[in-house]
Amino acid sequence: MTGHTNTQCTAFAGARRIAAGALADVALKAKKAIDAGDDVLIFDDATSQPIEVDFRGSAKDVRERIASGELAATPEPEAPAGPGRPKLGVIAREVTLLPRHWDWLNSQPGGASVALRKLVDEARHLKKGADRIRAAQERAYRFMHAVAGDMRGFKDATRALFANDADAFDAATAKWPKDVRAHAVKLSEEAFA
Repeated sequence: MTGHTNTQCTAFAGARRIAAGALADVALKAKKAIDAGDDVLIFDDATSQPIEVDFRGSAKDVRERIASGELAATPEPEAPAGPGRPKLGVIAREVTLLPRHWDWLNSQPGGASVALRKLVDEARHLKKGADRIRAAQERAYRFMHAVAGDMRGFKDATRALFANDADAFDAATAKWPKDVRAHAVKLSEEAFA
């Protein structure tokens, strides 16, 4: 996970938000909390995926590891080289279709590959709003599950989130700790837009 020094993230110690901002800054505040005995979770603000940091050693050690991209997370596997045009980022994968689908694709100008790329681009354009809502729901759910999964109203909040019911979501999260509720509301804003 290289290049995450400026990743925007938020850290929680239990139900208390202890830091938000660039990973390098948040990790140093998280280290202080961990050294004081708190359990800390750091979340990527864009996805709510947890970010694991190696907090061993001094603050300087932690800062240097983050700057070099040596986080505790598992590195992403490199894509295997294969047929296609690597310079364009083409990745060959298997697609299973019925014969009538292949017949139609092959009759299109440019052949099956061009037709499939056009269909995917068109679908991405048409579903842009739905994809944005789904991403916001998933981002909010990841955070809520990790931090508020055992809190009263979690199940109702989850149902409301995926039903696009902002009023029910507000009611279900009303008694949550202030920092947890504020972050869940912030992450879910696009889901209710």
